[in-house]
Parts: sequence; structure tokens; C-alpha cells
Amino acid sequence: MLSLTGLPLRVLAVLLAAGAFAATMWLWPRLAGRGWKSWLGRLGAFFGTQLAVLAAIGLVANAYFGFYTTWSDLLGTDGKQGTVVDHEPGGKAVSVTGQQKVYSSQGSAQDRSGVIEKVRIRGASSGLIGTPAYVYLPPQYFQPEYAHSRFPMALVLSGYPGSAEKLISLLEYPDSTLKAIQASQLPPTVLVMMRPTLVGNRDTECMDVPNGPQVETFFTEDLPRAMAGSYRILDRPDARAAIGDSTGGYCALKFALRKPESYRSAISLSGYYTAPVDPTTGDLFGGRPRLKQENDLLWRLRTQPGVPVSLLLATSRNEHNYAATQKMVAAFKAPTEVSTITLDSGGHNFHTWTREIPPALEWLGRRLAPPQPAG
Repeated sequence: MLSLTGLPLRVLAVLLAAGAFAATMWLWPRLAGRGWKSWLGRLGAFFGTQLAVLAAIGLVANAYFGFYTTWSDLLGTDGKQGTVVDHEPGGKAVSVTGQQKVYSSQGSAQDRSGVIEKVRIRGASSGLIGTPAYVYLPPQYFQPEYAHSRFPMALVLSGYPGSAEKLISLLEYPDSTLKAIQASQLPPTVLVMMRPTLVGNRDTECMDVPNGPQVETFFTEDLPRAMAGSYRILDRPDARAAIGDSTGGYCALKFALRKPESYRSAISLSGYYTAPVDPTTGDLFGGRPRLKQENDLLWRLRTQPGVPVSLLLATSRNEHNYAATQKMVAAFKAPTEVSTITLDSGGHNFHTWTREIPPALEWLGRRLAPPQPAG
């Protein structure tokens, strides 16, 4: 079956749409009669062409924005709950399944531009196996002077539905990170880029769902432990940050506010502050109003003691989260630190987020612990 986001399917869809339009123009004079057959012919030609054009536009837009990455995502046929997998001691927490070069003005050598590895991460506590993730190792990771150093880490999450690949190709996190490192705005940092969705196509909002997938545990306990055990990464909260857009932004803030022992810095690009409940999420809270409240970030800032974390909230004056962001700013208390990026205009899209990522990385550079000698 053709890939939902692959070029061959898009080309085929565009050709079919063009062919349907040409056939309609050629056949239209023959369908000009007043009988019912002519009426049905004109209706069929009209709606057939419209459907072909809409399908082509939809496939192109989906490939660009990464809404659905597989046919099962689109059709909702892969919604099974996760399976708990028991592992013997010594099993690999992180399995590397592929590698790709990073090209920059410094060339493509790994000690000049870094490298991206495609990995699978197994969660020891949650029992979950993460969707394919991409690990960006900066050039310093391969340089002799850093051979015995451990590095800070930033978890980068897409929105829902979203694609980890778009964090590389459209949002250009590795490229922006490399530029920030070269400009001494960010310490050499390892990126872990992935979707917030771990169980089929269900939007769990990074929750530990009662009697369901323990997604928050995966991201706040399993992933940091697995990365520190498989790469030269500092195993301390001030050397870890979470970044995300939309759903990923909500998750990033929640990890810092609820688990400051896991992440001390969080960046939210167009994120929201409370988990929605809709057909894509199912029942997230098991009928427990208190659990829903505890995952409401504005409620936490207003009513709970401050925690020692730094938060960056990005919005624009016409964004959906603008008013709620102002409430977040008014609600926080020390030792929590809150900063904002407010664009004059911008929407809930990749173009807006690419304008926010460079200053966000510079902000993060003032908070992440730099590489340290191992041991």
C-alpha cells in the first residue's frame, strides 16, 4: 500500500484530479441534454472532480503538516491499548534503528554538524514502548575534548496528531539547535524528538490514565533514565528540558509543574493549559474530578505552592491561548519563573512556531546545565 505521506501517492492524487477535470471539460457538451441521464452525468462529473481535487489537496496538506502519518492513524483502526512487555535484566532501553546525517555550513561530518539517530525507547516503569523517536547528537558529542563529558537533554514533542519527522523537516529543531550552539546561546544539547502519542492513535494528553497507559510515567521517569543509560547525558533535572507545540506544549509544562524532579525547564509553543476530553482522548480521568483538576495547569499555579521550575509560554495576540496565557502569567508564584513570547500576529501553525523556536532556545540556554565531565 502506498504511504499516506509519501510522494508517489500525492503525485497520483494530483494526476487523477487533473484527469478528472480534463475529462469533465471534454464530456460536458455531451451531457448538455435535459433528460435524467444527462442530469446524472453532469452531477457525477461535477462531484467526482470536486472529490478528486479535495483528496489531492488533503493529501498534500497532510504530508506538509503531518496530521496523520499512517493509514491506521487516518482511519482510526489502530486504537488498541498498549501491551505491557516484561524484560530480562540487561535488555536495551534504547534501540537504534537508523541514522541520518545533518547538513550545515560546516559540512556533514558528525563532529561538525552532529548526527540524527532513529530509536525506539522502552519504558521499564510504564511498560510502554515509545513511537519512533529521533535523537540529535550535537557535534561536540563526537569531539575529542568532550569525549568524557555528559550533555544536557531536551525532549521535543509534536502536537496531536503530529509527526516526529516534521520536528526535523519543518520546524528544523536540529538546525536551530546547531545554530544556537555555534552562537554560544545554548550549551551543546542532545534532542529527543517524538510524538506525545504512544498508544495507537489515542490522544492521551500525556496522562497516566487510570487503568490505562501510563504516558506521564514514560516521559518523566522511563525516558530520562533510558537516555542517561544509553547516551552520555547528565542525569539531573537542571540538565533536562521539555519543549512542545500545541498538545506537546501542554505536556511539556505539565511535566515541569507536576514532576520538577524530572524537568526543570519547559517551553510551550501555542500550548493550552488543561486537557480536553473528546472522542480522540476517551476517558482520561476515570470519573475522578480531582485528577482532572490536578492536570489543570492554571489551577496548579493558582492554588498549589510554587515549584522551582522555569516556564516559557509562547503566544500571539490573535492566538487561541492568548487570554489563558495572561491568566497563567498573573497566577504564578516564586520560586516558579514564567517568561513569555508574544507575537503581534500568528496562528496555530508551523510558520508561527519557527519564529518562536530560536528565541526559545536562547532562553533555554540560560537555564540548562552545560556539559559536565562524567563522574
